[in-house]
Amino acid sequence: MDEFNPEQNQQKPENQEEPDYLKEPISPYPLISPIAAAFLGLVGGFILYQFLGGLLTLLLFGFDLEAAPVNGLRLMTIFGQILFIMVPALLFSKWIYGDISKIISLKLPAWRELILFTLGIIILTPLLQSYLYIQNYFIEQLATQSQFINSIKNLLDSLNELIEKTFGNLIRAENIPEMIFVVITISIIPAITEEVMFRGYIQRSFEFRIKPFWAAFITAVFFAAYHFNPYGIIPLAGLGFYFGYAAYSSQSLIIPMTLHFLNNFFAVVLYFIIGDDELITSDVSDAVALNSNILYFFLSLFLFIVLMFFIKQYYKQKKLVGG
Repeated sequence: MDEFNPEQNQQKPENQEEPDYLKEPISPYPLISPIAAAFLGLVGGFILYQFLGGLLTLLLFGFDLEAAPVNGLRLMTIFGQILFIMVPALLFSKWIYGDISKIISLKLPAWRELILFTLGIIILTPLLQSYLYIQNYFIEQLATQSQFINSIKNLLDSLNELIEKTFGNLIRAENIPEMIFVVITISIIPAITEEVMFRGYIQRSFEFRIKPFWAAFITAVFFAAYHFNPYGIIPLAGLGFYFGYAAYSSQSLIIPMTLHFLNNFFAVVLYFIIGDDELITSDVSDAVALNSNILYFFLSLFLFIVLMFFIKQYYKQKKLVGG
């Protein structure tokens, strides 16, 4: 195709309508491929938060984090999530796409949308908890029969113990003000910052080039890996995919932020109730409890499938009426 010459515009007939490509300037955005932009967010966010944030924490509090002031660690967690996760997502959105609002949508959803998806997280939480028990029970059984699997399990147990110890220090509270601080640190801030990065910038970038299903799926896998929870990879990916489906369906981050908050808030409340008991445990051996969890899992799965049918019907009807 011949290169367009602006001087040709001077030779056009007097009454000829100006072509569309002359009326609107060609946008230079996105500056790079959306797929590359998504991986830039994944790599950048991972390096910034997990490594740079971790290094900064060690410089401030030393290697003995158990002896560090817990409120200082909470403030550092909040600071790190905002500075190393949310701010890069906003800067990348502006730099690469030119308009943050095209990537980070915060439009208010309809109340029916919010109720339907909230019912989903209420069902999904015990469903995934039951799955965890079933998964860990069979890992325990396989570990008794295979030295190789047992070695892997011991490695995962060490990582899991470290994560639980860190999480336990952040979530432990002695009074109401501390409990509020915990909710802000564990429930509110991650719900905002992580959804802006994952379901906002990263998933939206993928959606420009691949189908929404795969955009949500790939983002969910990286979301699970980002949390470094060895036994919770599949449940976290399931949660992430549900958040991604909510983000795409509602075309807003308000619903996934709400779901993310509720999921973390349920975990905080459960921890306050059961104390030091593990929320996600790898120590399972009760066959009776296994049968109960299998029953709970399939019952919850059935309810979740029914709810997803209603959600799909809601959006189908909304599309028909032009909503």
